[in-house]
Amino acid sequence: MTISLDPKSIPKYSEQLVIPPVYEPTVIADTQTGKISHNYTVDVSEFSQQILPSGFPMTTVWGYSGAAKDPLTGTLFPNFKNAPGATFEAIRGIPINIQWVNSLTETHPLPVDPTLHWADPNGLGMVDPATVPTFPPGLAAAQSPVPIVPHLHGGETESSSDGHPDAWFTNKEAIKGSTFAKSLYTYLNTQLPSTLWYHDHTLGLTRLNVLMGLAGFYLLRDPKNPLDKPNSVLPKGKYEIPIVIQDRSFNTDGSFAFPSLGINPDIHPYWVPEFFGDTITVNGKVWPNLNVERRQYRFRVLNGSNSRFYNLQFSNKMTFSQIGSDGGYLPSPVNLTSLLLAPGERADILVDFSGVAAGNKIILGNDANAPFPTGTPADPETVGQIMQFTVLNVPAISPSASVLPAKLNTIPALKSDSPKRTLVLIELMGSAGPVEILLDGQKWSAPISELPKVGSTEDWEIVNLTPDAHPIHLHLVQFQVVARQTFQAEQYKTDWMAINGTPPFSSPTTVLPVTQYLEGNPVLPAPNEGGWKDTVRANPGEVTTIRVRFAPQDTSVDDSSPGVNLYPFRPDLGPGYVWHCHIIDHEDNEMMRPYKVIL
Repeated sequence: MTISLDPKSIPKYSEQLVIPPVYEPTVIADTQTGKISHNYTVDVSEFSQQILPSGFPMTTVWGYSGAAKDPLTGTLFPNFKNAPGATFEAIRGIPINIQWVNSLTETHPLPVDPTLHWADPNGLGMVDPATVPTFPPGLAAAQSPVPIVPHLHGGETESSSDGHPDAWFTNKEAIKGSTFAKSLYTYLNTQLPSTLWYHDHTLGLTRLNVLMGLAGFYLLRDPKNPLDKPNSVLPKGKYEIPIVIQDRSFNTDGSFAFPSLGINPDIHPYWVPEFFGDTITVNGKVWPNLNVERRQYRFRVLNGSNSRFYNLQFSNKMTFSQIGSDGGYLPSPVNLTSLLLAPGERADILVDFSGVAAGNKIILGNDANAPFPTGTPADPETVGQIMQFTVLNVPAISPSASVLPAKLNTIPALKSDSPKRTLVLIELMGSAGPVEILLDGQKWSAPISELPKVGSTEDWEIVNLTPDAHPIHLHLVQFQVVARQTFQAEQYKTDWMAINGTPPFSSPTTVLPVTQYLEGNPVLPAPNEGGWKDTVRANPGEVTTIRVRFAPQDTSVDDSSPGVNLYPFRPDLGPGYVWHCHIIDHEDNEMMRPYKVIL
């Protein structure tokens, strides 16, 4: 019998922040063309890791592993294993080929709910909830073998390498005769420099596989961009640090604690709408400390949690600057005192400790409700704290106010040239809460209804009829946030259902224009949403409009037009792409839809 570990019994800031090393590539030069590519082999396996402080048991995790190097010391780790994994350092214009290997032979340690639409490697089909035993042990034919599929979140990638949820593969030893132990993916790295991340994306299992540890950073740099050059004014080396924030819960034996009883167990025995851990981990350590010098640092911050939003601020109320978001550098630096991040979002920030007295300890805190925005307040003794910064007794180095350029990036003003899409977010309720959450009233398996033409620019109106904020993520593209506006949600819902009926639907919905339901004035995106985005926060009771161009990110406005393919690949080929909520407990239960780009 497992016993939950009281998060308040865990000492804070006794462990130092782990900074992941960088994967070491095999450099390949084409003998005919001289073109370079970077090749990697990355393995997925189970191992133990000291996530809790020393003296507590180790935790069984799943992690990515491969040859990696500490960029500061040059130390080579032939098979670095960690959750989260090592960081990919990609160079714009140099493609990366990764041989992903599934070496998971163990049964899944978390409850696999076979009543969801999921990968189903044993071909169980739709399982009667009444036949699913309690967990542990769960249904044996669902717990093993374990399927995985990696996705480069934010990547401009051909669909065969995108990590389509149905493109999963298992360990070949788990299914006799299977040849699906590995999969070769290519990332062309033609887009703008940005903070990307990689994580598992298996249909119906993403929440479990990511919680077990399958995530890591992918930093794309452009040697031609002044901000990425070796003499850039931005902090670099040991002063540039990726930070992934994830909430977790633990048992006293060190294992992850995860719900094993669904809120509507007669329908979904294990699934819960959102997982909220009672403990915070950063780079795979619970409540770590980072010793900092009295100077400026660059932090690449990722919300890698399943469901939790974070509203981050420093305990001394100091300001900081955001210079980048999901898809790269912002038009100009944005000064902030707090930073709201939904699951899947990234922020590139500069923090200056030069004015802080030596010996001071600063807490990075969080005050976001869960669910966001109207749920339970963050407990200030647990999830209200993220990590600590201890300021060392060293001479201060103050960055000059004039060093950082006033203009960081040029973001083109996209123009819609195709019909807009009005897409509804809606929950289906059971006796104790949501049974599933749907995009435009359709399940994953419904026929594809989003078929944008390559080169086109579309406005997507996301109409949120649920009580929660949802981070909506589109694969393949970076988009722009246009506006948010409140609307008469209940009346719209009544009228929408009067036209379409009660979801779920097996065919596209009849569009109900939202214009006559709008209230007040549209609210423009915050300055730190003024760049390229691949994940957008759709607030409850609001219509969130994004402008999506199905063309390479750096395409000029004049060159892009419907039917013109400027990608270096055929986006219409392969399994296609998806758009979904990045609350991955929602994603795993129908809040994800396929889409295809057509020529």
